[in-house]
Parts: sequence; structure tokens; C-alpha cells
Amino acid sequence: MTPTGPIVVLGSANMDLVTRQPRLPAPGETIAGTGFATGAGGKGLNQAVAARRAGAEVTFAGAVGDDGFGRELRAFLEAEGIATAHLRTSAQPTGIAQVSVLADGENGIVIVAGANGEDELTDGDRAAIAGASALVVQLERPLALVERALSAARAAGVRTVLTPAPVDGAAARLLPLVDVLVPNEPEALGLSGAADVEGAARHLSERVGTVIVTRGPRGALVAREGGILATVEAVAVDAVDTTGAGDTFVGVLVARLVEGAVLDDAVRAATAAAAIAVTRPGAAPAMPYRAEIEAALARRVGTGGATRSTRS
Repeated sequence: MTPTGPIVVLGSANMDLVTRQPRLPAPGETIAGTGFATGAGGKGLNQAVAARRAGAEVTFAGAVGDDGFGRELRAFLEAEGIATAHLRTSAQPTGIAQVSVLADGENGIVIVAGANGEDELTDGDRAAIAGASALVVQLERPLALVERALSAARAAGVRTVLTPAPVDGAAARLLPLVDVLVPNEPEALGLSGAADVEGAARHLSERVGTVIVTRGPRGALVAREGGILATVEAVAVDAVDTTGAGDTFVGVLVARLVEGAVLDDAVRAATAAAAIAVTRPGAAPAMPYRAEIEAALARRVGTGGATRSTRS
């Protein structure tokens, strides 16, 4: 039976402080930027927004400060229709991310955890997780907190999804608690110790249920039980800002999976959504709505997009 509870996203909520600039400065160098903006971000918040805009019911579990940024982030989540009963107000300041968006659309990010460093998992959080259709976590919250949340989900029979970012070798201990692992290429290599991405995907898929390695303009690689199941091609677009593309992918992927979509279809939808997101500036504000994703998928009918690989 398909679970009917909301997706619970336990993760970070940051205020993004975004500069647009031609390149990263050298040490000691000052360069001129071309723009500045603030916006809602954090990997957890981003994934929650992506899942909600894709049509899922979503509960966000996190922490923000008792400050202007915290109040703005709470209001943003509520305006998106995301439940915030498990978004606590901390004595620590709201987390921030300083995002440098370069001329080619690539980005560099520095995060300051602030309230995201809180590591309490309350009885109420555990109850929300136990009633979820899926638990989605990342590594911008303390590792011990993420481990407790995954353990609670596993005990309740709830599907677990981990984005291992920022990559941390100690996170390998989480893998037995993970049903779906979604790293990008550097994260897959760092977590597995493998020399190449396919090898990393195979290795990691021997320790978790399913591994989906996101590869930016090269799409995604899907592995299970030590074998490569499929590659899914990316949608060719002119990228404006790649911030949040991976989070868009994860949120849409999980939204589709809890609806009962088969894995290939869920990955194709996630890939299409990420392609839309990178054509717009910002992270959460750039994420597409379900109708946009459906339109993008309709345009791909008859063009393929998934290449089956023989398991080896």
C-alpha cells in the first residue's frame, strides 16, 4: 500500500546572500560584482519546496533564529503550503549561505550553520517521522541528529532518502539506514573512495537500496545491488544559476516516488525539474511547479531520455 502521510524533510533553513560576479576572487583581491539578492535557501528548505511544488504534502522539521531572517523563512515556507509545526525557534541566529554565482552559472557557497546546528530530536519529531510517507535528510544538520532521525524512520518502516552534502566520510555509518541515496559526482566519489563515478555508484548501491548519482548536464546514473540500472539524460538548457538544482532533483524525485511512480519515471521528472530550475536565478524561488514539470516531460515524449545498461 502506498503511504499516505506527508513527506517529512528534516534539514537546514538558510537565508541565501547571493552575489553575482564574473569569477571567484584570488586571495587578497577585490572584484566588482554585478548583482546582489537575498532569498530562502538551505538544502532542507529547498528540497521541501521542490517536493511541495511538485504536488506532495510536506512537513519541514528544522530550526531558525528569533530574528528577521528566521521570521522571513518561516513565512516563506507557510506561503508555500509547507507545514511548520516542527520548525523551532532557536536562541542561535538563523543560518546563512553566502552564494557566489559566476558568469557561467556555476556557484561557490559558504554556509554558517547558526540555528541549523541544533541537534535535538523531540518526541513530536519522532511521531511526525513515524507517520511520514518518506523522510528526507541532508548533512547540513548535525550528523548525530540525522542518524537519530533515520533510525526513527527505519524503526517505523518509513522510506529514507539521504543527500550526503556537504560530503563527510563519517556519514558512511548512515548508509545502512538509507533506502535512496542521492549524491552528486564528487559526493559519490568522496563517500565511496572509488576512482570513478560508475564504480562509486556500484559500491554505494551494495550498502543502500538505490543510488542515484546526479551529474549536472550529463543527467543521472541509477544503481542498485552493485549494478548500474540506467542512465538518464539531462535536458539541454542554458544555465543561469545552478544553485539548488540538486535539491530540486531530490524534492521532485521523492514527490514522485511517494505517489507510486516507477523509479525511471521519477528520475526523468526530477531531471526535467532540475533543468527548469537552472534557467532561473535563486534556489527555492526558482523551483518549478508541477504543471511546468508535466509540460517539460510532454515535450520529451518520443525523444527517449533513459538508456538501459546491462547490470555488471
